[in-house]
Amino acid sequence: MFSKWFNKPVYFRYAFYISFAVSVLFNLICSKKSDSFYLLYMLDTVLFGLGFYNCSNWFIILVSTIIVLSRYYLVPQAGHIISYLITYYLITYISVGLMKQYQRVKTGSIELILALSKALDSRDNYTAHHSECVANIAYKIAKEMNLSKNLCAVIHQGGLLQDIGKIGIPEHILLKHEKLTDDEYNTIKKHPVIGYDIIKHIAIFNENGILDIVLYHHERYDGKGYPKGLKGNQIPLIARIVAIADSYDAMISNRLYRKGMSLEDCLKEIEKNKGTQFDPEITDIFLSLFDFRE
Repeated sequence: MFSKWFNKPVYFRYAFYISFAVSVLFNLICSKKSDSFYLLYMLDTVLFGLGFYNCSNWFIILVSTIIVLSRYYLVPQAGHIISYLITYYLITYISVGLMKQYQRVKTGSIELILALSKALDSRDNYTAHHSECVANIAYKIAKEMNLSKNLCAVIHQGGLLQDIGKIGIPEHILLKHEKLTDDEYNTIKKHPVIGYDIIKHIAIFNENGILDIVLYHHERYDGKGYPKGLKGNQIPLIARIVAIADSYDAMISNRLYRKGMSLEDCLKEIEKNKGTQFDPEITDIFLSLFDFRE
C-alpha cells in the first residue's frame, strides 16, 4: 500500500490530517495526564514530512512547531521544549529527505526511459515511432481495464522500451529493406533477451514490472511465442497488454518491404487470433476501443 502512497504523496497529507486530529482528540477526551500518546505525535511528524515534502521551509517549521507544542502541553513528560523541537524537526526533515529522494529516483527513471528510447531512435526511426504508438495503445487498453494509474504509467513506459533490445541487433538486419531471411528473423527474435540484459540491473525496472514487458511482450497466449514459450496467465498481464498493442501497430504500419494493413483487416486479424496469439479478455477490450464488430 505504501508504495502506492509514495507515488501519490497527497495520501500522506490526508493521513496526517486524520492522525493529528485523532492525537489531539484522544488526549483531550481520554486523559490530559496520560503519557501514552506521544508516539502518535511522532507518527504525525513522519506523515507530515512525507506529505508536505515539497513545501517551503518556513511552512514545514511552522507546522512541526505546532505538533511539538501540542505534544508538549498535552502529553506531560519531563524534558525541555527545545529538546522536543530539535527531535521533531529532525524527524520531519528525515521524512522530507526520504520522499525527495524517492521522487528523484522516480524522475530519474522516467528520464532514463526517454534516454534509452532516444538511443533506439538514433538507430531505427521506424522502431522509435513504433514504440511510441505501442506505448499509447497499451496505455489506452490499461485505462479501459481500470488498472491503477501507477500500473498504467508502467505499461506506457514499458511500451516505450519494449524494443530496446534491437539496439543489439546488427544494422544490416535491423535496417534491411527486403524481407528478412529465416536466420535474420531468428536473430531479431533475440531482442527481448538482449533488451532484458541491457536494463536488468536497473532496480526500479525490476520492481515495477518493466523488465517483464521487455522480456515477454512476444509471448503468445497459446504458448507458441518467444523467448520462454509461456502460456496463458503465465505471461505477466502487462506483457499481454503490450503484446496486442505491439502486433496492432506492426500490422498497420508501412515497411519498406510491404504495405501496412487497413484498419479493418488488422482488427479482423486480431479478432481471428483471439485466444491463440492474444489474451481473449484483453482482445475484447482492445477491439472495443475501435467499436469493432465482426
